[in-house]
Amino acid sequence: MTQSSDIPLSRSEQKKQQVLVAAMDLFCRQGFPHTSMDEVAKLAGVSKQTVYSHYGSKDELFVAAIESKCVGHNLNDDLLSDPSQPEATITEFALQFGEMIVSPEAITVFKACVAQSESHPEVSRLFFEAGPKHIVGLMADYLVAVEALGRYRFAQPHHCAVRLCLMLFGELKLRLELGLEADNLVGEREQYIRGCAEMFLKAYRV
Repeated sequence: MTQSSDIPLSRSEQKKQQVLVAAMDLFCRQGFPHTSMDEVAKLAGVSKQTVYSHYGSKDELFVAAIESKCVGHNLNDDLLSDPSQPEATITEFALQFGEMIVSPEAITVFKACVAQSESHPEVSRLFFEAGPKHIVGLMADYLVAVEALGRYRFAQPHHCAVRLCLMLFGELKLRLELGLEADNLVGEREQYIRGCAEMFLKAYRV
């Protein structure tokens, strides 16, 4: 659960946030293999000891940076906490997830993982487990809770969650990953996302 914005962060939490921001910046600009903990500390304006006090390894820091991106878009247990309102919840999930996956940081990290998948497969594994696998797991668990109320039936919740997430990629994500012009798709993005959520719910309604 994220800390309320009304409660000021402690000095330790402020430094932790600085480290995450710096790490995401460096991972995006330099890639995981070419980013050192020393560089993260320098950019964050903290000591290397401070970085290691929060994150025991570069792998752990990378996972935390990916997870923080998800939390920043409200993709967590709080969003998927009410199975009695699946229409509103899944639509909101779709909007948040759909926005996150086409953000510059997400596109950059994904492209870097693909480019380095042969030389550094562990980076792709870390990204997959902290991002896509985690999000699909949250949605699958939510679908199980929704089905228990009787209005929807998800025979294979994991597969259903995967279908929803892949639908939300859309043409925009593909064009951005390929470095192609996509301005004409941005204005239609919300309509496309809402349509995906509506189609998904209609397909599994009892």
